[in-house]
Amino acid sequence: MPSPLPPPDGRRQGAHRIAVVAVPPVTAFDLSIPELVFGAAELDGRPAYEVRICTPDPGPVASTGSLQVVVPHGLDALARADTVMVTGSGARTEADERVLEALRAAARRGARVASICTGAFVLAQAGLLDGRSATTYWVQAGALGHRFPSVRVRPRALFVEDGPVLTSAGLTAGIDLCLHMVRTDHGAAVANAVARLAVVSAVRDGDQEQALPSPVSASDGRSLATTRAWALERLDEPLTLAALAAHAGVSVRTLNRRFLAEAGATPLQWLLTQRIERARELLESTDLPVDLVAGRAGFGTADSLRRHLLQRVGMTPRTYRTHFARPTR
Repeated sequence: MPSPLPPPDGRRQGAHRIAVVAVPPVTAFDLSIPELVFGAAELDGRPAYEVRICTPDPGPVASTGSLQVVVPHGLDALARADTVMVTGSGARTEADERVLEALRAAARRGARVASICTGAFVLAQAGLLDGRSATTYWVQAGALGHRFPSVRVRPRALFVEDGPVLTSAGLTAGIDLCLHMVRTDHGAAVANAVARLAVVSAVRDGDQEQALPSPVSASDGRSLATTRAWALERLDEPLTLAALAAHAGVSVRTLNRRFLAEAGATPLQWLLTQRIERARELLESTDLPVDLVAGRAGFGTADSLRRHLLQRVGMTPRTYRTHFARPTR
């Protein structure tokens, strides 16, 4: 996984600038996601991001539904943007050439480029996905691969990061992508604070699968949410599949089936993700020795934490703390 971008605070003046491109006809829900997530991110009480919604011809923009969307900014917003995002659009074959050229120019000067849902078709038309792995809403994944054979389409992934280009599936996967970008830029504590404000899951890995047809559901209608909350309070304990199943009152086989349906991951995969997240927060917000961080996050030893953090984040605990630690009060 690529190393995180340098955080703006202390290393770059002002907030990280994000230009969100509305390509008519826009998907209104997708268009709202970047401001929902990035607009809630703060560093020491200051906005971490400056988000501008833009389009070739500012003013009313056609949407894929009955809502009328008014976009205030033109494509000149891309010229100084640190990150450029294209949200869901019905323009899957003939996007405005002005948009495509502005995207190419942003990529040439080194801006990070991302898409939500069918915005991937616009990036592909601009040639920015050539030779790269990418994803989109699963219903349109086959069409993306057929129309753009040079794109390595991963139809089941929630989001994909291939160098400076990121793509996501539809709707809530766009939230996952934006939270991933906040976490990459500013660390887990900032991203988790945003997730709490937005009342969404703090972290879902991009490799988790999209919810495809025929999902597995609990026959008795019970959810594992209570068991997941119980486990989050005991990450420092040696939680086993048997212990999780006993708390949920189900067999281990049923536990695995329901976890995949509800959380998009097996119980052990989910536990590992939550433990890495807990370790990242502790490394950022405390000066605890690494071995104590490892214990409180459930890794047992500093070596185990180091191995898993390197695999997931690409950094050792010491390097991660140096990069993302916040002043303790």
